[in-house]
This record gives sequence, C-alpha cells and structure tokens, in this order.
Amino acid sequence: MHTFKGSDPWALIVIALSFGLFGVALIVTGFTHDLLLEAGVFLVSLKLILMAKKNTETANRVEQQLTQIEELLTSRDQRGAN
Repeated sequence: MHTFKGSDPWALIVIALSFGLFGVALIVTGFTHDLLLEAGVFLVSLKLILMAKKNTETANRVEQQLTQIEELLTSRDQRGAN
C-alpha cells in the first residue's frame, strides 16, 4: 500500500481528527455497542478519503495520457503537412 507522501494535507488532518474523535468516543462510551458505530463512521471517513486520493491519481494519469496523444497527433499533422 502506498504511503501518504504527497497526499492532500487536509485529508491527513481529517484522518487524524477522525482517529482522535474515535479515541475519545472509545474512552467516553467504553467497549459497548456504540463502539461499533464509531468504528464504522471512522472507516467510512477513511475509505472516502482514500477513494478521493485514488480518483485524483487516476485523473492525473488520464491527463498525462491525453497530453501524449495530443503530442502524437500534432507531430503527425506536422509530418503530413510537409
């Protein structure tokens, strides 16, 4: 799994804040049924952030590929004009 190097700093803040609140909820409520609810909320938050990171990486790759295609078409048009 990739590390968070180069990740959005706000995403790291949200993860840390969610984890901190999860810890507080654990201390306040103890090991009860509510713990499962808190764990679920934390995991959903984490999953959404990781999905957003993956979508950004995918968008960057697609953008790079489109740039390469554009360069190839431009060079092809220039060769065809000669």
